[in-house]
Amino acid sequence: MDNVAWKTKPTDRFILKWIKMNLSSRVTPRLTAWRWISPWQITLTSAFLGCMAGLVFALGIGWLAGLIAAASQVMDGVDGQYARLTGRVSKSGAFWDSVLDRYTDGAMVIGMAVYLIRLPFPLEQWLLVFTSALALVGSNLISYSSARAETLGLDLGRPTLASKGTRSSVMILCAFFSFLWPGMPIIALFYLAIHPNGVVLFRLLKTLKPSV
Repeated sequence: MDNVAWKTKPTDRFILKWIKMNLSSRVTPRLTAWRWISPWQITLTSAFLGCMAGLVFALGIGWLAGLIAAASQVMDGVDGQYARLTGRVSKSGAFWDSVLDRYTDGAMVIGMAVYLIRLPFPLEQWLLVFTSALALVGSNLISYSSARAETLGLDLGRPTLASKGTRSSVMILCAFFSFLWPGMPIIALFYLAIHPNGVVLFRLLKTLKPSV
């Protein structure tokens, strides 16, 4: 297989592509000798780590949550690479990966919200909860709107920086550097509440046409 083709997919963008090219690709070749491993097992491992990161975040250990979430992000790239290298690519595997990604995203956002509420962060609790809800909805709608537009054949324009790789990286960095400033995750929360929802609104307006 081509030296690059197994590392990324055409749909990978920006940060996610960099992670797969430079981090995941260092792990994947080491696993190919263990042919008893199935790609779905790697997918489950990535999802487990992502959900564990959310739990650790909620418990108040931000820097550790960031490290675990980073490991999850790297493994999220490994499953597809491993499937391509071993010739075990399947539609069901891609479906599993996409669905479980939403659980890991949700776990991190919820964990971050609980972390900030318990800190406590100097914002009204209702505002933190409202912002967290926007962040959770916006993150999910980016992926959903992309998939739905592809199914309907709609042109959403150029790729944006609201992709999974960017969203996850912002959360990971803010979680990890919370040891410098405990309130750092608020930056990620506001980013997730504003940018993804802004992109979804732009997509709605772009595809607004009279009914045919």
